[in-house]
Amino acid sequence: MNIVVFCPSLIGDTVMATPVFRALRRGYPQAKLTAVLRPNVAPVLDGAEWFDETVFFHPHGKLREHRATAVVKRLRSERRDMAVLLPNSFRSAWVAWLSGVKRRVGYDRYARGLLLTDRLPPPRDAAGKLLPCPIVEYYLALLRLIGCPSDGVRLELATTAADEAAADEACRALGVSAEQGIVCLNNGGAFGPAKSWPNASYGILARRLAEELGVSVVVLCGPSEREASRKIAELAGHPRVVSLADQPLSLGLSKAFVRRASLLVTTDSGPRHFGAALGTPVVSLFGPTRIEWTRTNHPHAVHIYHPVPCGPCQRPVCPLGHHDCMTRLAPDRVFEAARRMLAGRRGIVPSLQPGARENSWRPG
Repeated sequence: MNIVVFCPSLIGDTVMATPVFRALRRGYPQAKLTAVLRPNVAPVLDGAEWFDETVFFHPHGKLREHRATAVVKRLRSERRDMAVLLPNSFRSAWVAWLSGVKRRVGYDRYARGLLLTDRLPPPRDAAGKLLPCPIVEYYLALLRLIGCPSDGVRLELATTAADEAAADEACRALGVSAEQGIVCLNNGGAFGPAKSWPNASYGILARRLAEELGVSVVVLCGPSEREASRKIAELAGHPRVVSLADQPLSLGLSKAFVRRASLLVTTDSGPRHFGAALGTPVVSLFGPTRIEWTRTNHPHAVHIYHPVPCGPCQRPVCPLGHHDCMTRLAPDRVFEAARRMLAGRRGIVPSLQPGARENSWRPG
């Protein structure tokens, strides 16, 4: 059997699809599994062994071989028995149909129903409005449609030897010691600036973590976040707070640092899901986005948010211009959550233990 999986276009969504990848590999052990995904997202899956082949697809990519025409030609070169479409886009269904894939499985959204052979309606309320549904469960429902069993909602990632070597070199270059623990900080994300916590708030948090708890603090970043990462370390003004901004950046480097960290403090962006998939405790800072969509079922995670009348608005830029949902989230609250999580990590009974599932903390 030859199965094609059209993967999500975002880093975090791809991590949340890993239970689907694992289930397909176990459910069809003799099948050839092909991943169709964006080149910039592909390193997320490095080190995993679910797929036999990777086809890069970016409809607006610089390279012609990554665009739809080339991808269709490549997929048509072999008989493809089934395509599992995790993105909701019309384009993914259109490419699968043009590629001659016999069975095309996906959600009936965005007028693409006629392009699918196996259609699943998205969850809606009585008025027809989309219901918030954790993306992990949303993806797994497609497997039930085709009769493929899953083994649960656990996220899973791996690092490669090259990823770990890059992290070792960065630690040496930056003078990071893991003796007292490493806390990784992550800000921003592809969604838009509305998810970001102020650099000044991260700077205050980083300094307190280093000064009061004695940990090393590493500020992660992607290529477009270098300046913000540098600024956070600069505002912290502490020798144990460093930024990866001037290191050779990669998703693998970020994964390796999250894997070895005692704690990750992050906005609701892709690296947040690295923590759940690699077993690292996570404190997530939520503002404009709904927690219900992206629950990771991580047993060592807490969510902090400051409720506002206008949120969560699901907008990439604050439509009212004040960004209160994030700017009014106090560093003291985040530090206290981090302190409690680290206390539990070190075997000390904290004043508030994280629950068996993710918790949401609001002002008391």
